[in-house]
Amino acid sequence: MNLNRPRHTWHIMDRALELGPETIIMGVINVTPDSFSDGGLFRKAHAAIEQGIRLWNEGAKILDVGGESTRPGSDPIPLSEELARVIPVIEGLAKETDALISIDTMKAEVAERALAAGAGIINDISALRADPAMPALAARSGAGLILMHMQGMPKTMQVEPHYDDLLGEVAEFLKTQAQVAMEAGVAAGSVVIDPGIGFGKTFDQNLSLIKELSSFWKLDMPVLLGASRKAFIGHYTGKVEPAERLWGTLGVHVAGALTGAHIVRVHDVAPLKDALVMADAIRRA
Repeated sequence: MNLNRPRHTWHIMDRALELGPETIIMGVINVTPDSFSDGGLFRKAHAAIEQGIRLWNEGAKILDVGGESTRPGSDPIPLSEELARVIPVIEGLAKETDALISIDTMKAEVAERALAAGAGIINDISALRADPAMPALAARSGAGLILMHMQGMPKTMQVEPHYDDLLGEVAEFLKTQAQVAMEAGVAAGSVVIDPGIGFGKTFDQNLSLIKELSSFWKLDMPVLLGASRKAFIGHYTGKVEPAERLWGTLGVHVAGALTGAHIVRVHDVAPLKDALVMADAIRRA
């Protein structure tokens, strides 16, 4: 197994993040009442800001703020509601931390307001398909851009997902959407790709993607893995409640760091930080 991750410099506005030598942690902050794993815990801005500061102090270099749940079966929320949830949190985190801040949204207006409030990364789970204004915004802002594969949309994505060639179809989708971004003017060094664990995949398909993350290196873009507390971990460990899936989450993301992920997106930063230190040491040995 080739454990030597390719190195990349991720260009994020006026900042740059070196990817490859160490696995970077992105901390999840859900400012929602209905996210599958921690819905309601950080619904109030002050609680979400405190959680972000905690995750940053524990070792998260990126804080990913989302105001709209994208759990399977979820419905979109109004623009005004999403803005009201995320903008105060981003403003607070930009003031209180030096973290890179990511806005998890499919709406260009939310992304634009978030960037003005202090975010530097757009994490678009639709990979530019949901809002035609998103590619141009990403280009003119110079923001870092995360493109995720999803079969369908959150409302229907887990209704009998099917692939004739799982790895090939996911890779081709990500390549195509990255090309859409670059044709709009997004710099190649600004794009990170995410195979979309749990977004239109069966449990076994999730495992196959994690096992073969290095196959996405051929696209010449950094790879992000986000599998924290997800249902497939509960399926294999028997943990029904998402909050009980910490140990399974650690196992998945350590494995992902060894199979090809440059960045891991998680709810629990402190325990994963030490685990990744050792995974990276083994990988470099």
